[in-house]
Amino acid sequence: MLLFLDFDGVLHPDAVFRRSDGRIELRADGELFMWAPILVEALSRLTSVRVVLSTSWVRHLGFQRARKALPAELGMLVIGATWHSAMRRTDQGSIAWDEQTRYQQIATYLTQLSSAPTDWLALDDDNRGWPDAKREHLLLTDSAHGLSSLNVTDLRAKLTT
Repeated sequence: MLLFLDFDGVLHPDAVFRRSDGRIELRADGELFMWAPILVEALSRLTSVRVVLSTSWVRHLGFQRARKALPAELGMLVIGATWHSAMRRTDQGSIAWDEQTRYQQIATYLTQLSSAPTDWLALDDDNRGWPDAKREHLLLTDSAHGLSSLNVTDLRAKLTT
């Protein structure tokens, strides 16, 4: 199973900003990745799950820094990201990835695989652009409460179906 993982609104509140010095700052109660232990627990006995980063952190910080920001138990499961440095620019100079919905970013990633898996799930707080036929692949979190509003047993069950 592939797990497409967003950070903001999933692993901590969606109140994250990049400071002028490049550091990431959470402007809400708590701390960055405060709900990551919930995901670590849910994945603890699921050896077939691999993580693909589906977060703007990769775009802004780079793949290695984004992966290293995760707790080690999650970082070692990361096999890729929906954004990479070879993404093409449009004629207007903007990056097409930025203009896609999260679902489109994931769908593009899946089409680039030699054999697209049928078992995949996205953990995200953004459901814009998700077609009804693919909603079963999205576990939507509340942007202020992320994984803290989910039951670990339910999360684990969703990851095994």
